[in-house]
Order: sequence, then C-alpha cells, then structure tokens
Amino acid sequence: MKNLWYVFSQFVSKVISAFRANQGFLLAGAVAYYTLLSIVPMFALVLVLLSQLMEPAQLLETTNYYLELLALEESTQIIAQLEVFLANWKVVGAVGVLILLFFSSLAFTSLENAMSVIFHHRVTIRRRHFLISAIIPYLYLGLLALGLLIVSSISASLHANEEQMVKILSYSISLGGINTMVIYTLGIVGELLLLTSLYLVMPVGRLSFSHALIGGVTATALWELTRHFLVWYFSTLSLVNVVYGSFASAIVILLSCEAAALILLIGAQVIAVYEQGQHSGDEFKT
Repeated sequence: MKNLWYVFSQFVSKVISAFRANQGFLLAGAVAYYTLLSIVPMFALVLVLLSQLMEPAQLLETTNYYLELLALEESTQIIAQLEVFLANWKVVGAVGVLILLFFSSLAFTSLENAMSVIFHHRVTIRRRHFLISAIIPYLYLGLLALGLLIVSSISASLHANEEQMVKILSYSISLGGINTMVIYTLGIVGELLLLTSLYLVMPVGRLSFSHALIGGVTATALWELTRHFLVWYFSTLSLVNVVYGSFASAIVILLSCEAAALILLIGAQVIAVYEQGQHSGDEFKT
C-alpha cells in the first residue's frame, strides 16, 4: 500500500509539473474566454434547429438543467436570452447565421489548440489537416443537438407521469423524484461520454479509448466536486456581486468556465503523462 501511494504521488507530481510547464492556467483562461463567447451562439443554433421538432419550452427546460452544470445559477440569464432569440430567430438572416456559426466554433477551436500544446509530442510527429479542424466543431454541435433531443424526449415522457406513484415493497415512491434522478444520471453519463470523446478527437493522431476514458473519468470526478464547491462558494462566501455589481453574472460564468477548462486540460495532461510514460518504458517519465 505504501509503495502504491508513492507511485501515485509521483504520477501526480509529474502531471502538475508538466501542466505548469505547458502554461496550463493560461491555456485554460483562453479556452474559458472563447467558451464564454461561444455558449449563447452555440445553443441558439441548436435550439432553433430542434424547435422545429419539439416544443421550445421543453428544450429550454432541458438546456437550463445542463447549463447549470457549467454556468451554475447564472444559467437562468443565458436561458432568458436564448428564449428571446428563439422568439425572433427569423429576423437574423443569412449573415447572422454565418456569424453564429463562426462564434459557436471558437470554443472547440481554442480547445483543440490547447490540446496541441499538452500533446506536443504528438504534434511534432503529425499535424492535422485544417479542414478536419474546421469540421470538428460542427460535428460536436450535431452531437449536442442529438443529445438534447434524446434527453428532452425522455424528460417529456417522465414529466407526463411524474404525479404517479410506484410501490416497491411497502414504500411508495413519486415518479417526480425518479425523473430528477434519471435526468441527473443522464447528465453525468453524457458528461463522461462528452469528455471522453473530446480526448479521443481533439489530440492529433489516434488515442486509445482506454486512455481517453481515464481522462474522462478524471475530469468528470473533478468537475462534479468543483461544481458543488462553486455553488456553495458563490451562494455563501463570494463577494463578486459587491465587487463587480452588474458585471457579476458574466464574471461568475467566466470563472465557472475557467474552472471547467482547467479540469478538462488537467484530464488531458493526465493522459499525456501516462502515454509518454508508456512509450518511454517508464510509467512516470515525461
């Protein structure tokens, strides 16, 4: 057990050292900034598309639930803006759609560039064609739309029966509670799959699924812990409203995006250190 703890501490030390050497905090700041620019255009495009298939109210409810995983309590303001956009999207025009497409891709582009720094040992060997880099953000937009459609459909079905009760042995359980549990579980599973897919797709070259899954599990666990801490912090100790006033909402969202980007890149660094260690024959050599 002592030897296992030593090996683990050595690995963590290698990850931290490599992350600092790669200027991970600066990379996370850039990803967070572009995510803030992309988040409204990205969801606006997805919701306009899906609103042709489902009721906008149900889509907004599901979107709000999952935006809370990133933007915390400030997600309601993003949803309010998206609701206004959905009501007036026809006046945007072709030029407006092109602008939305451009801004919605910025988060993925900045993340790919950040990944190339962390996986620099791959970039020096092989570079990705720029057309592939240009297509990747829109593939993820399509996956996001598909995920929202599936979850919204499941949520609508559960809502239709949430007043009913089911009996297990001598206990009665409300389907409303089951609904919340199912949506939360889908959120965690979707988060894990999304992060794992990012680690599979964003680095140059082919990454094994097991390595991507290691990063996905690491990032999911860290983000869930961090998210609950941020909710507690902003609701009890934070002075952001006093210091920033009317800018507080944007600051909270930016800080949340910064934390999420930091964890995402730490997960990538875990994979990179593990991968380099395997290739060198030393599990913890960078």
